[in-house]
Amino acid sequence: MASSALAAALGSAEPPALARVTGGASGALTYRVDATDRPYLLRLETGLNARTNPNHYACMRAAAEAGIAPPLRFVDPDRGVAVMEFIEQRPLQAYPGGPPALVRELGALVRRLQERAVFPPAEIRYTDLIHRMLTFVVQSRVFADGLLAPHGEGLERICDAYPWDDGALVSSHNDPNPRNVLFDGARLWLVDWETAYRNDPLTDLAVVTHELAAASDLQRQLVRSWLGREPDRATLARLVLMRQLTRMFFACALFRHFAGIPGRPPDSDLTPLSAEQFISAIQTGRLKLGTPEVLYAFAKMFLAGFLDELTAPGFDEALAAARGG
Repeated sequence: MASSALAAALGSAEPPALARVTGGASGALTYRVDATDRPYLLRLETGLNARTNPNHYACMRAAAEAGIAPPLRFVDPDRGVAVMEFIEQRPLQAYPGGPPALVRELGALVRRLQERAVFPPAEIRYTDLIHRMLTFVVQSRVFADGLLAPHGEGLERICDAYPWDDGALVSSHNDPNPRNVLFDGARLWLVDWETAYRNDPLTDLAVVTHELAAASDLQRQLVRSWLGREPDRATLARLVLMRQLTRMFFACALFRHFAGIPGRPPDSDLTPLSAEQFISAIQTGRLKLGTPEVLYAFAKMFLAGFLDELTAPGFDEALAAARGG
């Protein structure tokens, strides 16, 4: 499969050398391919991770054509293989101008994606999907009975207040976390499109805020860059609620990996690590990147953030402003 894909993409019968690229969280196998003209990335799906979104490759292609994703040389959705230009990465921390400039560029990148790429619609509304995912986690008894009841009640309040408009959905990556944002020294790219489909316009911005724009001033700059103007009160209120929806989505997406493990008792403790404790645990080796323990700890942090926000100052005002906006 890899040989035929490379032959079709590069026009050479002789297979080039491959070098494994690690670090992604999608589950796909990725390899650097050093061809005569430039390096490429060979991406091979494993298992059924791409099949959960039948429009994955259509979205990837549309994003590449819009200049948001790396240019594609070959795609075979049926076999789960793609060949694209390899992006030589530099750390996001090296982005000129620091975090403010980075989030402004991300806001502009999200706007270009929404304006230039046309994605197929989702098979299920995002809010309905989150309800379904939370129900699965609860029924799978990842946690002790009743422990997630406050989260479910909070989710109902948010969905009741959020002014969802099926006619205003836009092309969305739905997971522009730092691992999926590449900086080549000149510009940003988005990669890994497994969760891409049409969604609420604020979804991608909300995801960016979790790790790259947690501070309120950075969030305002992000939204201002996306809008091209100063955001109004209703837009900022909807962002607060969408941050909650994306928190719950990612928590449930991570916890589903722990459902139905034989002999695993339901967890009765929702206490999370703080951000500082999480970073320290990774730096000292108590938690290792890519392990289930890291995913579980990260998911607990999302759950805790969701619950904390429900009682944070201004949250009830955000509910009211979003509902009336």
